[in-house]
Amino acid sequence: MYAVTGASGQLGRLVVEALLGKVAARDIVALVRNPESVADFAAKGVVVRVFDYDAPETLAPALAGVTRLLLISGNAVGSRVPQHRAVIDAAKAAGVALIAYTSILHGQASPMALAAEHKATEDLLAASGLPTALLRNGWYTENYLMGAGSAIAHGVLLGSAGDGVISAASRADYAEAAAVVLTRGEAGTFELAGDSGFTLAELAGALAEISGKPVAYQNLSQADYAKALEGAGLPGPFAAILADSDARAGEGALFDDSHTLSSLIGRPTTPWRETVAAGVRG
Repeated sequence: MYAVTGASGQLGRLVVEALLGKVAARDIVALVRNPESVADFAAKGVVVRVFDYDAPETLAPALAGVTRLLLISGNAVGSRVPQHRAVIDAAKAAGVALIAYTSILHGQASPMALAAEHKATEDLLAASGLPTALLRNGWYTENYLMGAGSAIAHGVLLGSAGDGVISAASRADYAEAAAVVLTRGEAGTFELAGDSGFTLAELAGALAEISGKPVAYQNLSQADYAKALEGAGLPGPFAAILADSDARAGEGALFDDSHTLSSLIGRPTTPWRETVAAGVRG
């Protein structure tokens, strides 16, 4: 049985859909806080079980019979290490044979502040003794769609990545890779990123081309970019993390040319311009 945590989330849903193309629905377990959120999967025969990172008592019972588990990292930045520890402990207690984890590109070597909890989780997995597949995901191209509308409306894309190249891929590409690794039962470390990267100046150019309106990239210092994000309504700590990520991208933290992702999924990764155009045009 193949289980996916956070199966109602944007990535989790895509992983379950990818698994449905590879194995029988009855062999897939969607682990979610709210079963109603995946009623569509249940209707297809997928097993649905309650699974709450913050309710440890729900974890081990939900993993009964599970052979391979995908642990999708939680979205509660600052609380993820204890959450992940609880899942890993439950997986070990339940006899899970392989656990795959969605980490961050370059893992232990990443200078990004966002990497700290991923590094800690990788360490917990190593200490657990469980066979592990580290899916070190790069950025999702879709991350940039959140600010695309504002950039087009104001004619400027803000950031602090300088000329750093970002090897992003679509969320569906990463989901397909996770499904491949799960079905193969393959342990190891996988540095996953798009086949071709872009700078934020190139992204601004693409937004201009797609929208037909002028969009220029304005590079800011990390501190000024954090202030700009906070001024746009983001909470201070989150704005600081995003600004740090951007600045580290400028140093190469989000670049990778190993083509491991396209090799795993057996096709080129989705061109970033294609994902951006689809998002902007709706």
